[in-house]
Amino acid sequence: MDDSLTLWIVGVALSTAAVAPMVVRIRRRELETDAAEAKALAYGLHEPATLHPVVDPALCIGTGSCVDVCPEGQVLGIRHGQAIAIAPASCIGHGLCERACPVEAIRLVFGTRTRGVDIPHIKADFETNVPGLYIVGELGGMGLIRNAFEQGRQCVEGIAKKAIQGGDDLLDLVIVGAGPAGLAASLYAREAGLRFVTLEREPDPGGTVRHYPRKKLVMTAPLRVPGLGKVGAREMLKEELITLWARLASDLPIHTDCTVKAVHHAGNGFAIETNRYGYHARRVILAIGRRGVPRKLSVPGEDLDNVQYALAEPDAFRGDRVLVVGGGDSAVEAALALGEQSGTKVRISYRGEQFSRIKPSNRERIETAIEVGGVEVLWSTSVTRVERDKVWLESHKPSLCPRTLANDQVLIFAGGELPTPFLRACGVEIDTKFGTP
Repeated sequence: MDDSLTLWIVGVALSTAAVAPMVVRIRRRELETDAAEAKALAYGLHEPATLHPVVDPALCIGTGSCVDVCPEGQVLGIRHGQAIAIAPASCIGHGLCERACPVEAIRLVFGTRTRGVDIPHIKADFETNVPGLYIVGELGGMGLIRNAFEQGRQCVEGIAKKAIQGGDDLLDLVIVGAGPAGLAASLYAREAGLRFVTLEREPDPGGTVRHYPRKKLVMTAPLRVPGLGKVGAREMLKEELITLWARLASDLPIHTDCTVKAVHHAGNGFAIETNRYGYHARRVILAIGRRGVPRKLSVPGEDLDNVQYALAEPDAFRGDRVLVVGGGDSAVEAALALGEQSGTKVRISYRGEQFSRIKPSNRERIETAIEVGGVEVLWSTSVTRVERDKVWLESHKPSLCPRTLANDQVLIFAGGELPTPFLRACGVEIDTKFGTP
């Protein structure tokens, strides 16, 4: 055999041996993408509700780093050598994919071309169109605890760099809300030596985390806290995080049971009106969250004391007949927690014919609970009236008649409404995002 031919054959063999594993890996990854996409379609995770990643195919070079760093798993996938969003509804805004992309082909956006999301108008430093008034955390569209904590830090550090002018009668800062973003802002305000108070309408700090079901996983990464360094484990349950919040808040100037009614310009700063006292500060941070105003059903009887919008202590409902209204993760998790209580009869009223946009793990758990009889789901129904010992339902199927059920408690998980009237009264402009950052 000719030596040149031999060298050619050897070269081809070596090239094949080197390339073959890569081809196998690429093919395996694309098969995983196909399976994950089919699952996302089945679970209704292909239609994002708020923040989610968008990939620019003209820039993407298919490194797969965005897929590998996502803690939520299979939000993104690889097809034809490029990244694609396969389950954008599972995104909760870590932003790791965006930062991991070497060619800046990924950006996180709010809404889609057909589904807008209302977001307060804020600048890069979290200042609104009202000078001196800032928004951080979930209210600005960033619901992830770690990101909200980071926003609180960045916002206060920016404020601390600005010159302080005015008389001693003004606080440097008032922080509204003591959830993750508000607590972070408070900690860094203390570190910066600012004169401030934090106003929280609940009896204790913690924000909406306090209303999560027991043992709910609420964090997937530790936090860096001024004066303490890194605290928390890789994963933290609700109870662990609340304990941490209490520890951090113990020596902060947090005024609880204090509901802010209005914020408006007054002299060199702002006047903050509450149900208890009045405050004056040069700057204000709103960290009040989007779920502060629960979306209501607007049906007769909804104002009764057996109707609630959060579940903190499932065992308080032991032995009751409970109707959970809603079909999202919060509703499903609440129903599962209630179903674990001895003697509790749990039903879910959901207007859809199947659950959509819930986490696969929740779907598997609720399907098991339905199968063993721990939870009953009343598909295609809506509540039309609530009484102390019964609830009225209408069916969205013409073949089914309205029904009345014996019932003790109603838990409504219909989402939260942006506090638009309050924000507009403060002068804050609201933007509707249609697939934009």
